[in-house]
Amino acid sequence: MTARTGRVRLTPAAEDLLRRLTGAHGPLMFHQSGGCCDGSAPMCYPRGEFRVGASDVLLGHVAGDTPFWMSADQFAHWSHTHLTVDVVPGRGSGFSLEAPEGVRFLLRSRLLTDEELRRLDAEPPLPNGADHGA
Repeated sequence: MTARTGRVRLTPAAEDLLRRLTGAHGPLMFHQSGGCCDGSAPMCYPRGEFRVGASDVLLGHVAGDTPFWMSADQFAHWSHTHLTVDVVPGRGSGFSLEAPEGVRFLLRSRLLTDEELRRLDAEPPLPNGADHGA
């Protein structure tokens, strides 16, 4: 099976923070729900403590095996972009695990290239929460 075209990655700073959080909390996951305020930031949770919905889309895995999920409504707006999870100073008001560290995850995006879009069009649909027992 050929590897999927990457849709999401971490900056080195975000990967370092994720590694530290994994050491403290065990396996983790990201979820991007959309909405206003902190709902527009990727949230990091202990895996299994946030239940993905049947329509949530699995964009891929970062830092090895950390799944990155996005709500279907949000994915409709971001499907033409490549996402990079970064970390910046400041504290969000959500329940994301990095909040006590005085930093927060955020998304940076760029448009996918024509070649990336062609490759994505040739791939099967992304898995969703229904495929994972949601």
